[in-house]
Amino acid sequence: MLQIKHQFQSFEEYLSYDDGTDKLYELFNGELIEMPPESGINVEIATFLLIQFASFLGYKRVRGHGLELEVRGEPRNRYPDLTIIREEHIQQLAQRNTIRLTMLPPLLVIEVVSPGELQRHRDFIAKRIQYQDCGIPEYWIIDPEAKTVLVLELTGNTYTESGNFAGDDLVVSPQFSQLNLQVSQIFDAVEKDGI
Repeated sequence: MLQIKHQFQSFEEYLSYDDGTDKLYELFNGELIEMPPESGINVEIATFLLIQFASFLGYKRVRGHGLELEVRGEPRNRYPDLTIIREEHIQQLAQRNTIRLTMLPPLLVIEVVSPGELQRHRDFIAKRIQYQDCGIPEYWIIDPEAKTVLVLELTGNTYTESGNFAGDDLVVSPQFSQLNLQVSQIFDAVEKDGI
């Protein structure tokens, strides 16, 4: 990751920054950290799920990796692999694809775990804490290595494990009961594409 030297005093100052590129940055201790491109597997899984959710929610409610979430702690923002937004977010995100802490949280965020211990810790622990703190009702952690989908549901102020699904298990979403998806379909779609 490339670090861009510029000290931001607030998240609002960061939001007004434009370097003229489409690069994504995390704001960490006031400095920008450029996000590396996603792996092919992560993109394939997120795209497959985007299509599944868009089939019954419509494409405007399903956002890919470019959606930014303001969070508490460090870094100050995250870019989930897939986010299901609320109807009111569509208009709120028309100018900038950022959900602020002052807005209602999205309904669901999905992260696809990248290889490596640092990435596993980030998705299973650090992001879990930040998304829980934001009040996001549902968080999925998709693990291509273990071929599992962990579904976490916000109960009170804490995520509880709604299910850890594998193989031909149906992924049970507390919020999206109309989803009819087996874990094997997610990983078969990736393997069929040769990734």
